[in-house]
Amino acid sequence: MAENYSDEVLYDFTPMLKAYKDGRVVRLTGEQFVPASVDPATRVKSKDVQISPELGVAARIYLPGDAKLKLPVVVYFHGGGFAVESPFSPLYHKHLNHVVAESNAVAVSVDYRLAPEYPLPTAYDDSWLALKWVFSDEAQNEEWIRDYADLGRVYLGGDSAGGNIAHHLAIRVGSEQNTGTNISLRGIFLNCPYFGGKDPVGVESSEEMVMWKKFVDILWVFVYPKEFPGYDDPWINPAKDPRVSGLGCSRVLVYVAEKDYLKDRGWYYKETLEKSGWFGEIEVVEVKGEDHVFSVFSPDGENGLAMIQKVASFINH
Repeated sequence: MAENYSDEVLYDFTPMLKAYKDGRVVRLTGEQFVPASVDPATRVKSKDVQISPELGVAARIYLPGDAKLKLPVVVYFHGGGFAVESPFSPLYHKHLNHVVAESNAVAVSVDYRLAPEYPLPTAYDDSWLALKWVFSDEAQNEEWIRDYADLGRVYLGGDSAGGNIAHHLAIRVGSEQNTGTNISLRGIFLNCPYFGGKDPVGVESSEEMVMWKKFVDILWVFVYPKEFPGYDDPWINPAKDPRVSGLGCSRVLVYVAEKDYLKDRGWYYKETLEKSGWFGEIEVVEVKGEDHVFSVFSPDGENGLAMIQKVASFINH
């Protein structure tokens, strides 16, 4: 029997999602919703806020259970290839509980809209809107921001696609520093950031990684289909961005994993920033034996916890 047109797969990004020729998108992960709560393991509290109800941009705010004074702020962007996951999934809810507990910081985990329904640059625009909200008068109506958030100690963080977003928001902060904006950043931390480029770097040229390069390249087309910018556009390849020397913070921490296809993009990012004339300091930490965003999948494992503790030290430096 001939296959029904509606069952023909146009893109197969298993284990993330499948997109069909009839327009259906079936997400295979990140769809489960966990309500805000007091986490019994860490005593971290959380609540959900609407940032732009008309656009559907929201966030989950986290607060240490024993918060008393003003604390550093982490604005966090989840991974998932710009196409799956949310701050409300079990995976990211647990991860942020551990980050907040270890760093003793207020966290704002951003729920940006996903591709392909909302193709890039929507995720960047939504995330910028959320960052502006943190510094806005409106956010002062939210007691956890008003009473506990030290807006002089704000950090951006993210894993995979979220690391890409954190980088680009820091670029935008830097480019708008002379426009009267009140947004300022202390630093950013990127966990296995999703960067790429037309020409392979490091392990990307090896035979065993050919499949992964194809996966990453096709995913970029999928999430940014309109007026496709190419594989060397600054959105995906920071080395091609003439603004990179103006990254709007003085400290960067990058984590990469030995078995991750994207590992050498993290090292190349360090090389790019150092050669650009950027004024800050960057550290890259490579974790042996681990794969992509290992600390998200296992925040209480030995290596995941060690990474989160390193991030906590970075935030409180």
